Amino acid sequence: MTKIQQISTALKSHPVRIIEPGERAHAAVALVLKERSDGLNILFVKRSTNENDYWSGQIGFPGGRTESGDGSLKETAERETREEIGLDLSTGHYLGRLSDIAPGGLQIVVSCFIYAIKHHPALHLAQNEIADAFWVPVRELVNPARRSQVDFTFRNRKRRFPAVRVDDKGPPLWGITYRLLRDFNKTIHRTIDPDRYQ
Repeated sequence: MTKIQQISTALKSHPVRIIEPGERAHAAVALVLKERSDGLNILFVKRSTNENDYWSGQIGFPGGRTESGDGSLKETAERETREEIGLDLSTGHYLGRLSDIAPGGLQIVVSCFIYAIKHHPALHLAQNEIADAFWVPVRELVNPARRSQVDFTFRNRKRRFPAVRVDDKGPPLWGITYRLLRDFNKTIHRTIDPDRYQ
């Protein structure tokens, strides 16, 4: 059984918590996996700098808010991924989803859908939204040496959040994306030993 098959099995047996957004906005993101020469990789994006974007300049997964024409949250994740980086997930393999996240203090619910792709796509970035897109080996994301922290002031209160340095130059990965990545790792560790990410 391949790593991707093991992940699919783990996701199918993992209970998922669905949060009804109520008056809150709803967004959906795509966690995209690919087997590469350096092991299992995850696709991340770095958002463009935009003073009107709450997540300006941050590292995350492709995705965004639902629109009236979306038939489902899964369709939202696929549409946003196609619009932001030119990746058509309909040619990939849908593996499952994670539990929804409703960050405290933010009027939004985020759903995460997981895909695996075999081909090496040429990505076409929407420059007004995405500054960069890149693959990171999962074994690096779980490397204790890459753990970090981010200090963030929200509503006049300074807080410290756990983070991961995905490289030595860019901003750390933290916040909603960190929580989703943590949940993903907890789920797949039930069936895949971290030492086998390579």
